[in-house]
Amino acid sequence: MRAILVRGGRGPAESLYIGEIDAPSPRPGEVLINVKAFGLNRMDIHQREGQYPPPPGASQILGVEFSGVISELGNDVEEWKIGDEVIGLVAGGAYAELVTVPQENLIKKPQALTWAEAAAIPENFLTAFQALILIGSLRTKENVLIHAAASGVGVAAIQLARIYGAETVIGTTSTEHKINWILGLPNGATHAVNYKTQNFAAEVNHITKGHGADVVIDFVAQSHFVRNIEALAVDGRMTMLALLSGSIVNSFDLSPILRKRLRIEGSTLRSRAPKYQANLISRFETEVLQQITGEGGTGPIRIYLHQVYPWDRIIDAHREMESNNNLGKIIVTVA
Repeated sequence: MRAILVRGGRGPAESLYIGEIDAPSPRPGEVLINVKAFGLNRMDIHQREGQYPPPPGASQILGVEFSGVISELGNDVEEWKIGDEVIGLVAGGAYAELVTVPQENLIKKPQALTWAEAAAIPENFLTAFQALILIGSLRTKENVLIHAAASGVGVAAIQLARIYGAETVIGTTSTEHKINWILGLPNGATHAVNYKTQNFAAEVNHITKGHGADVVIDFVAQSHFVRNIEALAVDGRMTMLALLSGSIVNSFDLSPILRKRLRIEGSTLRSRAPKYQANLISRFETEVLQQITGEGGTGPIRIYLHQVYPWDRIIDAHREMESNNNLGKIIVTVA
């Protein structure tokens, strides 16, 4: 089969190319997927650069989410059949014509969505759902602070916060253009802050009249950590999903964690056990999936695609993600 490979095993975007590699075969409990489209995620760039190896036993090929058609069934697969249109989550291997997937990690593709729109669901929405609902334990009338709010996960988290009844949804981003965009979405942020020009902790406390954020979703880490603690409310919860600015906080007063009774939890969905992922997918499918429509739809949750690239332009797609200009999700279609 053809797949997108990294020349030399690691390198810049220019090291990506379409090459030939042995096709995988489904093991018991797995299905083989003919991939139609896959989503780009920040972890793909880190893996390409050699900074984020896939979990043990996972494919070395980039990519963790896809839409496609089942082309072969492994033994003991009972809930799916050849020809089913699906979306799914894998530990690696989605940047290819074919990928094997545990049957529990599949969701029936919503018929109203295009292949590109459908491929934007698995990693973004499952990550946001896990961070906000499972870990963050969001309750109605609470205040939420979401960093990287114009990213795919950020936009998913904003919309999930709204449908789960958050009182205030504050998004942070880096430009006025992105701020206006997340505020203008039909179920978008209620408030937005430019973290480069404003003290987001002070803004959160002002917006919430001193209460603070009950839930914080953070990807940035080092540069945001102290202000995140300042922004959190009493009994606040913070989910840390990435370390984009670094992992070392040189000097920090721990007392607010005790005084406010804060809960801070890190999570990487990719390395979670198959049973955990299956349970997460099942709950997401039950509670959220039917509320998602395409960008032109009228549902409470919509897919927002920044740009769709054919896979022979994978270098351009990675460069676009590296530029940090995207509003919503970057998708690549497989020819």
